Amino acid sequence: MLTFLVCFFAGLGAGLGTGFAGMSAAAVITPMLVTFLHMETYQAVGIALASDVLASAISAYTYGKNKNLDIRNGLVMMAAVLAFTLVGSWVSSLLPSSTMGNFSVFMTLLLGVKFIVRPVMTTKAAMEGVSRRRQVVQSLISGCMVGFICGFIGAGGGMMMLLVLTSVLGYELKTAVGTSVFIMTFTALTGSLSHFAIGGVGDWWVLALCIASTLLWARIAARFANKSTPEVLNRATGVVLVVLGVVILGVNYLG
Repeated sequence: MLTFLVCFFAGLGAGLGTGFAGMSAAAVITPMLVTFLHMETYQAVGIALASDVLASAISAYTYGKNKNLDIRNGLVMMAAVLAFTLVGSWVSSLLPSSTMGNFSVFMTLLLGVKFIVRPVMTTKAAMEGVSRRRQVVQSLISGCMVGFICGFIGAGGGMMMLLVLTSVLGYELKTAVGTSVFIMTFTALTGSLSHFAIGGVGDWWVLALCIASTLLWARIAARFANKSTPEVLNRATGVVLVVLGVVILGVNYLG
């Protein structure tokens, strides 16, 4: 029963974070599995990333169906993110261990407050006013930055992409989240396969429960988000991120 409850609530938090804000499921599921089920961290990350794949994919499909997904720039940014994640990871391996483990948690909290206090009200018309060449260049540069930071500190991918897409590239919130989960589908797939290839799957029951719960709540959140007005979506996203940030900090403290 404990395993079921932990996986259900971990999936609930991860799914809501993914569907509303393109947040990586690993930020929620990993600390929950390590703290309450005493799972080895490497295997917990692999399960969290695997849970992220279908949740991000169904979210991306929902956003795309509602024309809130920029596939062209998403592919450009994804290529840069994947390449520079490897670079960041390599540079990190050459340096002493740093205490950046809570980076993604604090970013989650700060972004949540930001969406509540200063909502993103950019329109699609404003987005379309930017030249294609400028969008590609910005996507490449931003993807390199996000990928390097994620590879260097090992966290914060979804939140970094959402911040860059809304604040740097000027995306309106729905398209930013849709593009973010589209990218996260492939980055999570790459990460989970590498984790399973190196460390094995581990507990298949936990894997199945986490995938099912995350997928369910991501689908619900994505459908709600695409039907919401920009004002409601900003507030809802902000509240979800703040709550998740507080919960993750609490779980990390318990661990």
